[in-house]
Amino acid sequence: MRLTHHTDYALRTMIYVGINQGRLSTIPEIAKHYGISRNHLMKIVHELGKAGFLETVRGRGGGIRLGCNPTKVTVGEIVRITEIDLNIVECFDSTRNQCQITSACVLNSSIDDALTAFLAVLDEVSLADIIKPEKELMALLGLGTT
Repeated sequence: MRLTHHTDYALRTMIYVGINQGRLSTIPEIAKHYGISRNHLMKIVHELGKAGFLETVRGRGGGIRLGCNPTKVTVGEIVRITEIDLNIVECFDSTRNQCQITSACVLNSSIDDALTAFLAVLDEVSLADIIKPEKELMALLGLGTT
C-alpha cells in the first residue's frame, strides 16, 4: 500500500500547523519549508478546512490554524479523507471490477483485513502524538522555537 503525495502533504501540513499553534501559518510558508507546490497545498488546505481539521482566517494577516483538538483527531481520519481511493485491488470497487475469479476469490478478504489493520493502527495515532517532538520538528523545518 502506498499513500499518495496528497495525503503525505496533508499530514505534513497538519504537523506544521500543529507545531505552530501559537500563531497563524500561511500556505506560502508551509510550501516553502517543505518544498512543495503552493497550488497543490491550497487544495489540501481547502479539503482539511472543509473537514474541520483546519480553520482558515481570511484577509490581511490571515492564515490557517488548527480547527481541531490535536488529541481528538487521528492520522487514520486524515488518511481516510485525503485518500480518494482505498480500493487497493480492483475487486474492492464493484463499478470497475473486471476480475473473473471474484466470486470464488479468498485473497480479497485477506487484503481487506490488511487494509483494515493498517487503518486501525493509524487510528491509534493522534495528531498530538505526531507533533510531540515539537522542538526537533521546528529545528528541522528551520523555525524558531517559541
